[in-house]
Amino acid sequence: MLFRVIHVNPKIRDYFYVAGCNTPIKLRCVALLYVLFAIHHSQLTTHNLPEYFKIGKFVAAHGIKGELILKHELGKRTSLKGLNTVFIEEKKNSFLPWFVEIAKLKSGEEVLVKLEGVNTREAAIKLAQKEVWFGEEDLKKFSAKSSPLHLLGYTVINEDTPIGQILEIIEQAHQMLCRIEIDKREVLIPLNENTLQKIDHKKKAVIVKLPEGLLEIYL
Repeated sequence: MLFRVIHVNPKIRDYFYVAGCNTPIKLRCVALLYVLFAIHHSQLTTHNLPEYFKIGKFVAAHGIKGELILKHELGKRTSLKGLNTVFIEEKKNSFLPWFVEIAKLKSGEEVLVKLEGVNTREAAIKLAQKEVWFGEEDLKKFSAKSSPLHLLGYTVINEDTPIGQILEIIEQAHQMLCRIEIDKREVLIPLNENTLQKIDHKKKAVIVKLPEGLLEIYL
């Protein structure tokens, strides 16, 4: 399981539990065509753009032929058979597709992945430590139904008021943190026995009751 290091503002610490590359030219051209296609078919409206969900990261190069070790948070053993594309965030909210040649099981949370155009250990090393994102369809296909990743894209509702869509899940020892954005500012919503009221999978909603003043600290 991957954990993200969180530097919590001292003002909001009491609201949380304390818990202990360069792309080949060929792929750049394909990626540019992909982006232009997406823009053309989006009619320049944000809500039609594809959504991406972080599922893990490339933790290391493997061997000498360009393979990478993908450590994932999908909640089950999987070889990712049938996976065609992964996405890497080149810069904030800018994703480039990388096409998968081979994917095979390594361990419970790790898969060996060979990407098109990455044919040497040196090329693979440039992608090591890069976060890996799936499209929504692949997320649903490859993740366990019990995985917290299934909450990605759900709307957080605080006392009958929708406050944002879950963009990232951060697991800690006694709770989960849901990253949302309000007015383009990152907000971390704690999900624990005191805040979580209900998860409505049918409506894709997470119902919470947040401590008074928590949101105001971020905003």
